[in-house]
Amino acid sequence: MTEEPYRWLEAVGNRREYVREQLKGGSPALAASLADGILLLGVGGGQSKVFELFDRHALAGLGHPADIEKIRQAAIDAAHTEAFTRAPEDVSLRRLVSFGLSPQLKTNFEQIFTAPFLVELLLAEVGSEPAKDLLLRLHFDGAFQFQNGGVIVAASQAEPEAEAKAWLAKMIGEKTDRKAAADLLLQAWWCLKENKNFGDAIPKEAERQAGWRDATRERVVEIGWLARHTSQRAQYESLTLAQLGL
Repeated sequence: MTEEPYRWLEAVGNRREYVREQLKGGSPALAASLADGILLLGVGGGQSKVFELFDRHALAGLGHPADIEKIRQAAIDAAHTEAFTRAPEDVSLRRLVSFGLSPQLKTNFEQIFTAPFLVELLLAEVGSEPAKDLLLRLHFDGAFQFQNGGVIVAASQAEPEAEAKAWLAKMIGEKTDRKAAADLLLQAWWCLKENKNFGDAIPKEAERQAGWRDATRERVVEIGWLARHTSQRAQYESLTLAQLGL
């Protein structure tokens, strides 16, 4: 009996390694807060990486499509319940994740006799100004981190993810143009996929741009845009590379 806690810890550790191994090589998702809204980007098979959630909220991620869909549906259901019991403008990313998605993921991960969710996610909530934009990184075990504005990356490996995020934050800086931002997100996506260095040895801009164009030739670049101010009923819009001039 005294060995049971240690067996559980060992099982959880093995489970963590299993999930990370399954997610290795997954196509990263990225998002950037800009002056007029939040740009989300992923490269996949079409309608499998970037999604609208509710009103001012969107989700992007990598992992098993069925698991991403389960999380998306759970978030939508929670948002609709929140809007019904309170008001649509009261639906917040903090509540959706803190009281909904994170506990579900944590419980699932720690139940060692059930299949774990194979997902790494980022979520976004557009605010009235860039400083009030909320970006959130949600992991397969329920752990999460919030930040206001800036850039966020969801990749399968923590260290390259942090390097890509730091590089993007420096490169995008005060840029407000969606085309320039999308181009940089795609450059970072290509560097992550090809295991390129984000330090001094990072490939030249021309190589990065040629790289992402060649790598996405047979794939679908999924782009979501959460507009800060719009005359349209929906703040979320799906965009194409052609619409951005890329």
